[in-house]
Amino acid sequence: MSPMRLIILLVAAAAAVGAALLVRDMSSQSAPDPSSGDPVVIEKEVEVSSTKVLVSRFDSRVGSLLTPDDFRWADWPEKAVHAGYFTQANQPDAIEELSGSVVKSALLEGEPIVSQKIVKKGETGFMAALLSPGERAISVEISPETASAGFILPDDHVDVILTFEAQIMGDRGPRESTSTRTIIENARVLAIDQSFGEMDGQAVLTGSTATLELEPKQAELLAHASRLGSISLALRSVADANENDGVTKAETDLLSGGGNMGNAVRVFKNGSVGGGS
Repeated sequence: MSPMRLIILLVAAAAAVGAALLVRDMSSQSAPDPSSGDPVVIEKEVEVSSTKVLVSRFDSRVGSLLTPDDFRWADWPEKAVHAGYFTQANQPDAIEELSGSVVKSALLEGEPIVSQKIVKKGETGFMAALLSPGERAISVEISPETASAGFILPDDHVDVILTFEAQIMGDRGPRESTSTRTIIENARVLAIDQSFGEMDGQAVLTGSTATLELEPKQAELLAHASRLGSISLALRSVADANENDGVTKAETDLLSGGGNMGNAVRVFKNGSVGGGS
């Protein structure tokens, strides 16, 4: 073999070895080493079908009265939609229908609305759900003259005023007198049966009964006072609703004969004796 041909063969062999080494280095850099422990992330977009579900816009405590602002429609995975959810496709008017309902079990922001957690207006248990824990609902007869001419509405706060006829014992003997006093302050109105009527020729909302939220002893006081004389409701300002931390105050000592009723010895209603102190 000639020297020139030998040199060419040696150069070709060296080039082949170099190319093999280069390919091996490139392969080791591009392929991840399973033994290195680095996770391999593979991204893949998956399209999930969704539907509009009615959810709570805010956190709502037990006894809250729901308004249209308390609801919103939210996208929900179609496969995760429960049969009890309100969907925009099946119940497009759900917000209007459920407004005015009362929360029976606390709702969290973004939680789907289900019938088991609310009580619709007019359903059995509506008033019980509206009551705060430990409170009682008691109704009292009213008229436009004794209830701010029909301007008292549910969730307003009122003072309860008792007007009664009493026989006062003085130096010259007994005499009849009309007395008036506030016996309950800052009571919450739960409901009032209203209808359109007339008063002094003007169209007004009238009602025959008002239902108040009171503690048990306060409810007893109201029932007792309604037997002694005439009950009137005085509407309080919204700014006064949180007076004394929003607590209802009442002169419950009148139930045991205590309290100052103007030194009355006998209380009359419709000409007959109704009570005394």
